[in-house]
Amino acid sequence: MGTEVYVPLVLMFAIGLGFGVVSLIGSRIIGPRRVNRAKIDPYECGIEPPPEGSAPKRFPIKFYLTAMLFIVFDIEIMFLIPWAVYHDVLGLFGFWAVAMFISALFIAYAYEWRRGGLEWD
Repeated sequence: MGTEVYVPLVLMFAIGLGFGVVSLIGSRIIGPRRVNRAKIDPYECGIEPPPEGSAPKRFPIKFYLTAMLFIVFDIEIMFLIPWAVYHDVLGLFGFWAVAMFISALFIAYAYEWRRGGLEWD
């Protein structure tokens, strides 16, 4: 077994990297640069956008924690719906697998709650 096994992997990596670079450069060249009302309105999270031409400010970490919680619970639903449909076929193994999955999510949720990530100041 030689290096030809890795050719598809390297090719996919090169295509992905090329797509990312072309997208970033293309958006810089083609994208609009004028200020409009939508750009100066506050974001959905309530944070005011920085004035045009100033250095960008960082988002508070609570914004990212809320986004991550949303993603975790989205993935939870994605795994629980198929289990709910086929729970009779999966039997006891499926029950224990989902019980471990939910307990891991509960531990993560409890950790987030104790850290204060669910309190929006």
